[in-house]
Amino acid sequence: MSREVDRHASAEQTLDILHEISQLLNTQLDKETLATCVNMIESGVNPEALAAVIQELRRESAGATSPSSHTANGR
Repeated sequence: MSREVDRHASAEQTLDILHEISQLLNTQLDKETLATCVNMIESGVNPEALAAVIQELRRESAGATSPSSHTANGR
C-alpha cells in the first residue's frame, strides 16, 4: 500500500510542477485540464496534434464570444 501512496504523491508533485511551468508559459490551462492533456499524451496522443486542437478550440471560442462574430453569423 505504501508503494501506491508514494506513486500517487509523486504523480501529484509532478503535476504541480507541470502546472507551475504552464503558468509561467501563460498556457491558460488549469490543473485539471493539464492533467487531462498529460493523460492523453501518456495514452499515445500526439502532443503537437493535441496542442493544435487546443489552439483551434480557443480560436473558435474567442470568435463565438466576440461581438463582431454575431454579425458575421447573421445574428
